[in-house]
Order: sequence, then structure tokens, then C-alpha cells
Amino acid sequence: MVIISQDIMQQFQNLMETIDEPLKKTFENLHQGYPHETLVRFLKARDGNVPKAHKMLVDCLNWRIQNEIDNILAKPIVPAEFYRGVRDSQLIGMSGYTKEGRPVIAVGVGLSTYEKASIHYYVQSHIQINEYRDRIILPAATKKFERHISTCVKVLDMTGLKIAQLSQLKLLTVISSIDDLNYPEKTDNYYIVNAPYIFSACWKVVRPLLQERTRKKIQVLSGCGKDDLLKIMDYESLPHFCRREGSGSSRYSARSGDDDCFSLDHTFHQELYKYINQQAEAIELPAPIKHRSFHVDFPEPDPDDRKIAETIESECQKLSHQNGMANKLDDLTIKEDNGERK
Repeated sequence: MVIISQDIMQQFQNLMETIDEPLKKTFENLHQGYPHETLVRFLKARDGNVPKAHKMLVDCLNWRIQNEIDNILAKPIVPAEFYRGVRDSQLIGMSGYTKEGRPVIAVGVGLSTYEKASIHYYVQSHIQINEYRDRIILPAATKKFERHISTCVKVLDMTGLKIAQLSQLKLLTVISSIDDLNYPEKTDNYYIVNAPYIFSACWKVVRPLLQERTRKKIQVLSGCGKDDLLKIMDYESLPHFCRREGSGSSRYSARSGDDDCFSLDHTFHQELYKYINQQAEAIELPAPIKHRSFHVDFPEPDPDDRKIAETIESECQKLSHQNGMANKLDDLTIKEDNGERK
């Protein structure tokens, strides 16, 4: 466990006082009134090493400026029906709060297809959810629960996970790298539910590659995880795929807009999309918003993330051969804006 001493904090604060004004401005948007806690997050991500934490944070601030992240919540994905396709193929949402007030983010890992749009739309959507969480959801939770809340928990549904989804590794590695480098230590715990055999096989070889700090955050729960999750949240905050044993998967549950937190009709996504469109209107753009993605520079994957991706690929290939599957696993592909594959 990393111990952040007062001396370490002072060193970091002194370094931050020397950064340029544009970086200081975007840092204010990043820390949302809690600079000390933000510095602690970056220090934890670099095991208390001040120079490394400082470089990580400065790189993050430069990334935000170069990619206009401060304005990303004013760039809606349009038209709405196209955005619905993004939501239906990138399953993520917010189902409620833990008893301690942390937002519960649900992710449909196994049933996300990422087939309705280019990689850039999915990355844009992911960053928008991150920014909305940090700028709107967490401050609101802090006010509601009368204590500072800066992190969330994630429930990852593995229903439907297949070897064929190896083709999504490029996109998932990009998203993971963006989170690791620019939104470190924002998730307290990851709860894995509805895990099929393929996940168990991959987890066995991936787990030793994770940093101890990360391993301690991950819990693989039995079945849909309902009983375990009810220890930390009320029934109303359970993701829809955790509510009933035997029919708790996101594929077979009744998925009404009110119940299914992945759906664009869910309150969370309705409020998010409404907020983004309102911010866009406030800027008073001279022309209608065009149907195009907001391109963000993709970071180079961390060596550890790359090794994990390669290990998952290798393990899936072994499973494929063991199961006698004839379909060859080609190079990782993802749909580009022009519809071509690369």
C-alpha cells in the first residue's frame, strides 16, 4: 500500500505551481475543487514516485488541451438515432449508488458488439461518460450524501462473452489506456458477474500480470452477484442483469427503458444526452452540428496493458484450438470512419 506523506505532497504541489497557465486552467476542470485529492490519485497511480506522478499529470493535462476534452460535453453524437445505435452496441450505464454514496457503473462486457459506429465514436462516448461522471454525477453525490465522493464502483457483466470478441481487443485496449493515463484511481472496486468458462480461463493467466493494487480491486462473484452486491447497495441500485438468478443476464432480462441502465431510454442516458445537447446550444454554433465523430489522440498502450492483451489473445487461441474451432483468428480489426477495416 502506497503511503502519501506530507513531504511527498509538498514536493508534488511545488512542482505543480511551476506549470503554465493553460495547464493550470484545465487542471481546475480536472480536480473540480479538490486539487489535493487529485494529486493523491496520480501519486497512487505511480506508487508515490513524485517525478513520475508529475509527468503523468502534466501529460494528462496536455492531452486534455490538445484534444479539447474540457469541451467534449458540448459535442453531441448526432443524430439521436445514430447515438442510440452507439448505446445499443457499447453497453454501459449507471444503475444507482452504493450505500456509501458511490455511483454504480454497469458495463455489459460480453454483449457489447461495437459494430454500429467507428472506434472514434465509441472513444468519444466513453470519455463523455467519464467527464459527466466527474463533473456532474460525483459533485451531485457529494452534495446528496454530505461527504466528498470522488470514485465509483463498476459491475462488469460477462454474459455472452465469446472467443470471437477477440476482435474488440484493440478498442478495449485504447479505452483502458485512456482511463489508466487520464482518469487514474477513479474506480474503487470491479465486480465481475455472470462469468462464463472463457472468462475463467483467461482470468487464470491474466490475474498474475496485474499490479497488486489492481488485483485487490477485482472480485469475481458467483452467478449474477446479487447476494454479494446487496451487501454494498440497495436492490434499487442493482444493475438489471444482477436482479434475478437464472434470468439475470442482460440478454434474457426484460429490458425496459426504466430498468435497463444500458438503454438510451434510461434516466441516466436521457439526462446525459440532454446535458450534452444543452451545452452545445449554449456555445451558439454558427451552423448545425454535423454527423461526425470527435477524434481524440489514442495513447500508446502501457507495456503492462499490451502484455495483458497479448496474453488474452494467446489464451483465446489455445481455447479455440482445444474446442476444435476452425475459424481462424485474424489480425485485430476495428471499423474505421470510412467503413474500411485496418
